[in-house]
Amino acid sequence: MYGIILFAVTAFSLFAYFILWPVVDYFRDPKGLRKYPNLNFLSGVTDLSFMYEARKGFRSNALLEAHQKSPVVRIGPNSLSYSDISAIKDIYGHNTKCVKDVFYDTLAGSHHHLADVRDKLDHQRKRRILSSAYALKNLEGWEHKVADKTERFIKAAEARCTEPLKKGEHPTPESLTSTTVPTPTSSLSMPSPILDFPNVSGHDLVTAETMDGKLYQVNYRACLHATAKAQAGTVWAYDWYPFFWKVAKFFWRDLGKLNAGWNDIVWHRSTQRLARYRAGEQLDDFFSALMDDKNGNPNGMEWGEIVAEISIMMNAGSDTTAIAMNNAMYLLLKNPECLEKLRAELDAVVEPSETVIAYDTIRHLPYLRACLDEALRMFPPSTFGLPRRTPPEGAPILGDFIPGETSVSISAYVAHRDEKVFPEPEKFKPERWLGDDAKELQAAFITFSAGARGCIGRNISYLEQTVLLASVVHMFEWALPSPDWEPDLFEAFNLSPGPMPLKVWKRFEDKE
Repeated sequence: MYGIILFAVTAFSLFAYFILWPVVDYFRDPKGLRKYPNLNFLSGVTDLSFMYEARKGFRSNALLEAHQKSPVVRIGPNSLSYSDISAIKDIYGHNTKCVKDVFYDTLAGSHHHLADVRDKLDHQRKRRILSSAYALKNLEGWEHKVADKTERFIKAAEARCTEPLKKGEHPTPESLTSTTVPTPTSSLSMPSPILDFPNVSGHDLVTAETMDGKLYQVNYRACLHATAKAQAGTVWAYDWYPFFWKVAKFFWRDLGKLNAGWNDIVWHRSTQRLARYRAGEQLDDFFSALMDDKNGNPNGMEWGEIVAEISIMMNAGSDTTAIAMNNAMYLLLKNPECLEKLRAELDAVVEPSETVIAYDTIRHLPYLRACLDEALRMFPPSTFGLPRRTPPEGAPILGDFIPGETSVSISAYVAHRDEKVFPEPEKFKPERWLGDDAKELQAAFITFSAGARGCIGRNISYLEQTVLLASVVHMFEWALPSPDWEPDLFEAFNLSPGPMPLKVWKRFEDKE
């Protein structure tokens, strides 16, 4: 009898907490959020509704459709999404009182890294340690590392070159090759190569190491992407996340293995680099910046904190740049008139014999930068709205008072399709960045977020993209399988395109 009563009480408690109370709270409307339209019919009642949108694989597109009707959309009981670019300064600006949302604590490990630390003073400390390493003047000194990755990609492309495509014909299946863009960021964090790209070595197997010293081989991208997909599909329901994460790892055992694999990749690279540091080897990389300041004095960071920083460098830095390059190539190939303009600009300053183009030669080319910015506008690698939380006393956003402890965000994918700022938003138009209103466009450009929490890797991302895109566009001709070919897109935390099969051949004949 006692067991039956206990079961009934437990069942009712769960029902009341997860179902009854959310419905009651929706009608009580203590924060006055019911006036905003919902993303779907359950958005005002439970965060599970946004988790459902996330599991479908392109929640930002669902947001875009909802924002066609309203600049503010309720995406959860305590969460609002904005589309009006005027809200950028209110949510992300330097003077905002909003802080990072509890979303970041939900995903954080034992130690926070620069991207998920919520405390402003702790963020300032971390950013101060890393700022000099990410400064443009230092990144230019590491250009040779970017050049090395670019050269590897070029050699792989050369090995797959075919006969030129005849006018009016489409590539044959056997002439196509899948491309994987190299990501120099991963090796800038440590001088030894982080991963072997399949377009160079035929695989992406890397060494992982458990904390007890066991070494084994894993697939880099499988470990990276599987964890992101699982987390991105469950994290939005903060209260439910620990439960759903355990359920996911129980029913999908491979997920748990891949998640552990990623942690062990990071651990192996971190301990390998630490051994070189302790041996007195002087290396100019991000790891050195984590360990010591510019005067050689120890920064005093805990080892777990250093490992967390290395993890986010290997994760966010490399994946987003690869996605950006893939998208830029795709959009140029879909818009051949833009590709020809870019080639004309490059050919005016680059010799036909040059392979990896020096950054100083092309860094100020306006159309090249416009192509990069337009690709980042249309398909920002990180599409989802980076959530912020209003201060306890509340804050005004778009002129409306938003009560305290409310989650607010702006999706870059949505903001970049504001027709008032970006006319014909679905059209690839690099020229829009060269007009008189370019400064206004930059104010609405949040691919790298905005304000004090803006992406610290912005400079290195442009360095990588500039050198790689210019080099491969200058040296090779590329063709999609057909004029109407489009990539498969899946949104986890990043909007990732699927494989892009390409036919490649040289633009210039080799000299004997």
